[in-house]
Amino acid sequence: MRTLIFFVLVFILASCSRNDKLSDAYGNFEAVTVSVSAETSGKILSLNLEEGQELQAGQIIGLVDTTDLLLKKLQLQSQKKAVATRMAGVESQIAVQQQQKTNLIVEKERLTRLLKDKAATPKQLDDVNGAIDLVDRQVASIKTQNAGIIDEQEVIERQVAQVNETLKKSHIVNPVSGTVLVKYAEAGEITTPGKTLYKIANLSELELKVYVSGVQLPGVKIGQKAEVLIDNDKQTNRKLEGTVSWISQKAEFTPKIIQTKEERVNLVYAVKVRVPNDGSLKIAMPGEVNFK
Repeated sequence: MRTLIFFVLVFILASCSRNDKLSDAYGNFEAVTVSVSAETSGKILSLNLEEGQELQAGQIIGLVDTTDLLLKKLQLQSQKKAVATRMAGVESQIAVQQQQKTNLIVEKERLTRLLKDKAATPKQLDDVNGAIDLVDRQVASIKTQNAGIIDEQEVIERQVAQVNETLKKSHIVNPVSGTVLVKYAEAGEITTPGKTLYKIANLSELELKVYVSGVQLPGVKIGQKAEVLIDNDKQTNRKLEGTVSWISQKAEFTPKIIQTKEERVNLVYAVKVRVPNDGSLKIAMPGEVNFK
């Protein structure tokens, strides 16, 4: 009799165990997070955000001190103005030489006509031609000086563009729409390029990362609809619909968070199921999935 009762109990426990294991896979919800860093060095003048705040992509939420950059830009603008003045002087010299050449050409044409009438000498014509050649060499020399000034002006313009770009980067611009998860800095602190200021994620959709066995894998496809279960209370689950968005191409050992040691040594494949979030889903929340 005792033996019979023992086998009945074993059967009931086994049945309960089978009934409890309703889902194909288990895991936790994740979100794609973005760590927003400073792009310039300096004192943070403003950082207008709080944890839990919703931000839009392209929204300016802070500013790093730009005083040194503005002073440098003013200095470069003064240098650019001085170079422009020198360039104007060179161009004026070239204009004078060109006018002189024009006058010599007129004189050359007059002497050519007089030479035909034997009213001028060949030497007079040679002297005018020599003067024209001299003017051409002087213009070439002045243009060489002007080329150096142009190069100097281009260098200054590139420096101004660089300062403008740094000034632009001094504005802290939020890159993606989402919710601020963690804030790492405050106004008044000194920051450096690459230092993380805050972390943000789009919580309108979360991904449930689960692990499936090699036996289950052929029945899972990208784009496939799946039933997602989350805890409603201690006794019941809430059903949501998700879509398989990613399947790992490589097998790995089951993570240590999975039930027993025997299960953890099995090779499995990671799968992500994208689930629209109505506000009830949270990062790291556990979930279950049944592949349709």
